[in-house]
Amino acid sequence: MFIPPSAWFTGFIPDLPTPFDAADAIDLGAFAALCERHVAAGVAALVVCETAGEAPTLSPAEQELVIRAAVEVARGRVRIIAGAVSNSTSRAIELARRAEAAGADAVMAVVPAYNKPMQEGMLAHFRAIAGSIGLPVILHDVPSRTLRPLADETLLRLVESRQFVGLRDASGDTTRPMRLAWRLPAGFRFLSGDDTTAFGFIANGGDGAISEVANIAPDLCRTIFSQVRQGRVQSARYLHKRLIPLIGCLSRESPAALKYALNMLGLMQPATRLPIVPLDDAARAEVIRAFAAIADEELIDSVGA
Repeated sequence: MFIPPSAWFTGFIPDLPTPFDAADAIDLGAFAALCERHVAAGVAALVVCETAGEAPTLSPAEQELVIRAAVEVARGRVRIIAGAVSNSTSRAIELARRAEAAGADAVMAVVPAYNKPMQEGMLAHFRAIAGSIGLPVILHDVPSRTLRPLADETLLRLVESRQFVGLRDASGDTTRPMRLAWRLPAGFRFLSGDDTTAFGFIANGGDGAISEVANIAPDLCRTIFSQVRQGRVQSARYLHKRLIPLIGCLSRESPAALKYALNMLGLMQPATRLPIVPLDDAARAEVIRAFAAIADEELIDSVGA
């Protein structure tokens, strides 16, 4: 049975890293364990082959392998959102088609980086991707990586097609949900793509966040979201503030810091692919301090050996 994205594209959705083994191959066992952990935590969906997943370093065949692995673990219990990350429209189309063939429930397409396309170029890019598949498309606006943001007016033109079902907004603009929600179709979902400002984004009417820190503390993130929705804003703000030091580590050295933190939990190796390298000693110590402060309050599982 088809379940519209508006029913599941909500809450804190983890942006999963791609684990690698000592030979630089994808560690499918560790990846499956990550997926199962989030299914057990009750998340609505998983994002794979996107920012935290080091998508630019994965071949199309590797991305299809990861997506299929996520789909097999999920078995319909959660939805799989697959990245189609490229600044080449033809390559993004290839990735989107592979994601659809692998069983993904939706595709996430990002504003092209480096090229700095004009708004008409972004419009044509996203429409070409959507026109190549039958899946819902989630837009990803991340100006810190692309330099040019997705303008409000471009977004409004895109959503004339109901195939565009949501936006991952990593601009840090917490006013965007209030500014645009009334101009968008019912069921369109706004999710923050920036952990630092996610609380404010949700408190201002956002529908959740696609998050790196949710990989580490899925239960805590679910509590924050639930409390905001229940009007318990002060309590939610306190919990989010406790996460800020860890979020700072993750945002400065993404995804190496995320992988190191998950390694501390015994969930995966901290290996990355060039041009990302593992954390140096100072950065590891910073993650340990931020992690331990939260664990001391029993907000997440204790740090592993």
